Amino acid sequence: MIVGIEGKIVKKEITALHLKIASGITYKVFISLFSLGKITSDAISLHVTQIIREDQHSLYGFVDENEKKVFDTLIKLNGIGPSTALAVCSTLSPDDFTQALLSQNVHAFQKVPGIGPKSAKRILVELSDFSLHLSDEESSGGNMLEATMALESLGFKKDAIKKALGSLQSGDTQTLIKEALRKLS
Repeated sequence: MIVGIEGKIVKKEITALHLKIASGITYKVFISLFSLGKITSDAISLHVTQIIREDQHSLYGFVDENEKKVFDTLIKLNGIGPSTALAVCSTLSPDDFTQALLSQNVHAFQKVPGIGPKSAKRILVELSDFSLHLSDEESSGGNMLEATMALESLGFKKDAIKKALGSLQSGDTQTLIKEALRKLS
């Protein structure tokens, strides 16, 4: 299984790159708009998810490992294919994705082309207990997620936690927990 690829960009398309590796082979790698925007040079290294189907073998590349985690999570859901998962990654950053899950924001997912109200609600239901552990510890979405999990472990209800954290500005995890505890008391 291919999990990473390094090479030189030969051709850019809107949602794909043609990447020539050192051995001379050129691969077509599907990529999100966020990852495409982060590319600054022709030489690139990508985190990759390889999907093998009967009729095709596809590579999906990401500059950010957190974005790959979001993609991998979404393609495991029933009814969400790679193209829809890539559309989510192109519409929502990993932080926005985490925040939409925490706040149960149906409208954030409805902004994604190909996801209607029913699909958005199904995503929120299926991922309600899922925790996305982002590799960037300073991420505001990651801090919100950690604060939510800490408050849940203290016995507070999810709805009360969402209300308390929803009105707070982003900060480090400890500050978020302290402020939320003041509001919950």
